Amino acid sequence: MTETEQPPRTRQDFENTLDQSDKRVASFESKHTGFMDRAQHFLHGNPTMVPVIVLLISLVIFGIIANNFFSAFNLSLIMQQVSIIGMLAAAQSLVIITAGIDLSVAAIMVLCSVVAGKLAVEMGVPSVIALPLSFILGAACGWLNGFLITRIKLPPFITTLGTWNVFYALILYFSGAQSIRGADIDTNAAFLKFFGNAIPIGGAQITYGSILMVVIFVVLWFMLNKTAWGRHVYAVGDDKDAAELAGIQTDKVLRSVYVLAGFICAIAGWASIGRVGSISPQSFYEGNLQSITAVVIGGISLFGGRGSIMGALFGALIVGVFQSGLRLAGVDVLWQVFATGWLIILAVAIDQWIRKVSA
Repeated sequence: MTETEQPPRTRQDFENTLDQSDKRVASFESKHTGFMDRAQHFLHGNPTMVPVIVLLISLVIFGIIANNFFSAFNLSLIMQQVSIIGMLAAAQSLVIITAGIDLSVAAIMVLCSVVAGKLAVEMGVPSVIALPLSFILGAACGWLNGFLITRIKLPPFITTLGTWNVFYALILYFSGAQSIRGADIDTNAAFLKFFGNAIPIGGAQITYGSILMVVIFVVLWFMLNKTAWGRHVYAVGDDKDAAELAGIQTDKVLRSVYVLAGFICAIAGWASIGRVGSISPQSFYEGNLQSITAVVIGGISLFGGRGSIMGALFGALIVGVFQSGLRLAGVDVLWQVFATGWLIILAVAIDQWIRKVSA
């Protein structure tokens, strides 16, 4: 045997055992063969399709069972009825996407409308000055919510529940628990009713408030999907700790979300004056729950980080379609509320089912 030659190596026992092991390479590709499985993954990637499908089905059903449902006037009336709640839902969506919740949106809206009315109608301040001041007030209310949540580290639910009471007390203080009549608004500050004006198109009455609602959603969709700020908002809602590790200033993002939500509520306050025709401290008392209803039905996850802002628009329209369709079909208001409750339960159940894809 030469120096370069080596004796044959004896195989160890563990090497013989390895020869008998499974040599298949691990695969992480999922196979979706069943219809429900494919549907679940499709809806997970396209959460807005859930409210779109529900809306289309609702339109077909009520178009069959309700007389004059598809009349131009009735369809435009649905848009008018959901316009204010839709704006509140837009503000609520921003907060819920960050895994928070805002129980004060309706109170901020009414407070801003009351302040604008007091300044313009009773104190003689020009509307072009009174309205911007009410917008600043709405943004300040949102900033207060954001400050308490990010600096004092209070839970969003408790924080906004508390500020809801604070803002409502301010509403009663500034208004004296008295409404401002529509006739007084027409005489002293008619511009406050601007968004109540309508454009007649055929038999439809398209109000400026309905157009404003759609514009708000389109602008927010662009901000959330085409800007770095929007990506940061989703990142904070999906995992705040991971977002911080990625270099995102999460507290700053959260405060900006609440400020923007308050500003939108102030705009909704202006639009609500034209919708109602007067300014009442008791108006839209259930606006908080109605806005959350629209968001949930619209497929935006209450756990944050998932869903499209346009889903809230479809959610508001679904509620409007159900209420209008059931009313035209002669269904009692009690059962309209009953149906809306089941819509909420169904929407949350679908969201939980879809979320299992990422579990």
